[in-house]
Amino acid sequence: MIRAARKQLAFFERYLTLWVTLCMAVGLACGKMLPSVVHSLRGWELGESSQINLPIAILIWLMITPMMMKVDFGAVRDVGRRPAALVVTLIVNWLVKPFSMAFLTWFFFRFVFSSFIAPAEADQYIAGCIILAAAPCTAMVFVWSHLTDGDPAYTLVQVAVNDLLMLVLFVPIVQYLVTGASSLTIPFAVLLDSVLVFIVIPLAAGAVLRRLLIRKRGRDWFEMEQLPRFAPLTMTALLATLVLLFAFQADNITARWFHVLLIAVPITLQVYLNSSLAYGLMRLLRVNYSIAAPGALIGASNFFELAVATAIALFGPESGAALATVVGVLVEVPVMLSVCAVCNQTRHWFPTPLER
Repeated sequence: MIRAARKQLAFFERYLTLWVTLCMAVGLACGKMLPSVVHSLRGWELGESSQINLPIAILIWLMITPMMMKVDFGAVRDVGRRPAALVVTLIVNWLVKPFSMAFLTWFFFRFVFSSFIAPAEADQYIAGCIILAAAPCTAMVFVWSHLTDGDPAYTLVQVAVNDLLMLVLFVPIVQYLVTGASSLTIPFAVLLDSVLVFIVIPLAAGAVLRRLLIRKRGRDWFEMEQLPRFAPLTMTALLATLVLLFAFQADNITARWFHVLLIAVPITLQVYLNSSLAYGLMRLLRVNYSIAAPGALIGASNFFELAVATAIALFGPESGAALATVVGVLVEVPVMLSVCAVCNQTRHWFPTPLER
C-alpha cells in the first residue's frame, strides 16, 4: 500500500511563528530607537477622531482583500446539500466560542492570575481575547483544510457563510461580552466603523475583483495563476502590520513580557476546547472526515488580522487589548498544527462516503 505524501505548509506559513517573532524584535527596536517616528505614525487616523490608525488600515486592506478574493460566495447556495456539519460549525463559532473565551479569560485573569495582573490590565486582556474569539478564521482555514485532506468545496462554503454572518454578529457579540466580562465600555460607533473598514470594504473589493478577473480571463487562470501572485503582497502587508504594532507597543511588551505568557494560556485552552467540541459533534452525527476535520478547525482558528485591527481601533495600538490579539498570532500556527495532527491520526473515527 502506497502512503500518500505528507502535506506541509508553504514556506511562509510553516515558519509564521518565527516571522512574527522577528517582526516583534524589529518593531520593539524601532519603538525604542525611533520613538518620535513611531509617535507620528501612531497619530495618523482614518478621518478625524475615527480612532482607526491609517497605516494599519492600509496594510490590513492589502492583507485581507486578496484573501477575500479566494472566497466564492456563490457557493453559499449549496449549503442545503449537507447541512449537519455547517450547523455544528456555526453553533461552535457563534454560540460557544466567544462565550467560552469570555468565561476562560474572566476566570484566569480575575482569579488564577489576579496576583500578577492588575484589574485594569485584566479588563484590557479580556477584551482583546473576546475580540479574537468573535472573529472566525477566513484565510488560514484553507491551509488547515489542505493539511487534513479536507473537502475544499465544503470548506469554501463554511468560510463564505461565516464571513457573511460576521457582518451582522461580530459587533453585538463583542459589545455584549466585553461589557459583561469587564468594566470597559465599547463605543458602538467605533466598533461598527471597524466592521465597515476591516470587513465590508475588503470583502466587497475582493468579491468585485474576483468577479471582474474571472470574467476577463476565466476561473482556471484566476485560481491557478492570478491568486498566487497576490501571496507576496499579503505576506508583506502582514509582516509590516506586525512591525508597526510591536513598535506601537514597545513599552508595554518590554515591561510586560510575562503577561504575554499568561495571555497565551486561555487562548490555547479555548482552541482545544472548541476544536474538540466541534470534532466530537461531527463524529456523533457521522459526518464524513473530509468535512469534519476542516469544520473543527474553523471552530478553533481565529481571524487574527481583523481582531488586531479592531482592538487597535477601539483601544489604541499600545493597549493591552491589542497585545492580547497579537498573542493570538503567536500561538496560532503551533497550536493549529497540533490540532491538524490529531485530526489526521483519528480519521478512522469517521465514515467514508461509501459507508454512508
